[in-house]
Amino acid sequence: MLGIIIGVAAVITMLALGTGAQSKVTSSIASMGTNTITVSAGSVTQGGVRTGAFGSTALTVDDCIALKEGVAELSAVSQFTHNTAQVIYQEQNWSTAIVGISPDYQSIKNWIVTNGRFINDEDVRGCQKVCVLGDTVVQELFPNSDPVGQSVRVGRTPMKVVGVLQAKGEASFGPSQDDTVLVPYTTAMRRLFHITNVRNIQCSAVSESKVDTAVEAISDILRQRHRLSEKDDDDFTVRTQAELAQMMSESTQTFTYLLGGIASVSLMVGGIGIMNIMLVSVTERIREIGIRMALGARSSDILRQFLVEAMMLSLMGGAVGVGCAWVMTNMGSRMFQMTMTISSSSVLLAFLFSAGVGIFFGLYPAVSASQMDPIDALRHE
Repeated sequence: MLGIIIGVAAVITMLALGTGAQSKVTSSIASMGTNTITVSAGSVTQGGVRTGAFGSTALTVDDCIALKEGVAELSAVSQFTHNTAQVIYQEQNWSTAIVGISPDYQSIKNWIVTNGRFINDEDVRGCQKVCVLGDTVVQELFPNSDPVGQSVRVGRTPMKVVGVLQAKGEASFGPSQDDTVLVPYTTAMRRLFHITNVRNIQCSAVSESKVDTAVEAISDILRQRHRLSEKDDDDFTVRTQAELAQMMSESTQTFTYLLGGIASVSLMVGGIGIMNIMLVSVTERIREIGIRMALGARSSDILRQFLVEAMMLSLMGGAVGVGCAWVMTNMGSRMFQMTMTISSSSVLLAFLFSAGVGIFFGLYPAVSASQMDPIDALRHE
């Protein structure tokens, strides 16, 4: 039974792990904002050489304004440019992402300010040296004090802290959402990065049903503004949160199937063990088989007897395996800090598979027993 116990526990636990990972990815994507549309700088061809993603510098602040004014399906539009820099406060320092944004970014990404305020229009117009800190930056630079009102240095530029963001937790992919410093995009472009173009444009559709319409309108306006002909490729890329969610869901689903397939090998090993044990059992019970046949048992009765025994071994191993899987998923939930739930379908699948393993691998010993000659069996010592 040990092979079946390990196999069933492994299959159920691996499926629960995959499902938990998929749920965590989905929640992380949802925390980044619903109905979100991201317009990124695309590739350009220079001298026959394509630069790849983000090679274009065509996205500008005016593009953002045009999208906000010209696309009715968008509820918010924010400029987005970022780089990595060292943030310093007294003797503490921390390397983090510096993100230049507009006030609309708060509603697009569902950011909640727990202390102070968010970036406002006055900060953007005046190119003010102010910033809002993510939770990770606060923990590293201000472990025992309130950062609001304090001054930090971003590179060599002093910045006043005006707000603190609520923690969103670790992302399932990419850098942590909390490891960030938000500044007005005008400050980022002119004072910190010294650039004239934006890397991304972050948008939010008024509703999920309007996302596809908004994507088409965004493409039309940007192609018109960038003076692209029908034969020209886009020098930008438009992606929705739904596309990202689907891509990550497919990846985690493949991961789940892979884990389940690997774990099912343990069930096959357990089945081989059952076959060996049943062959030994048949050899030890040859006289019993002969007596039963002499008393009128048919070959089908002997076949059924050994098949039932093999299947019962598998089912009992499956039951114990489910219990082990429950313990392992609870431990895994605490260890990986994510919800790992055992679905009824995975339990049913494991039970059916274990019963099938018992029947399949118990068939050969059962057939061998049912085809014995009763006279030879009675003479066996």
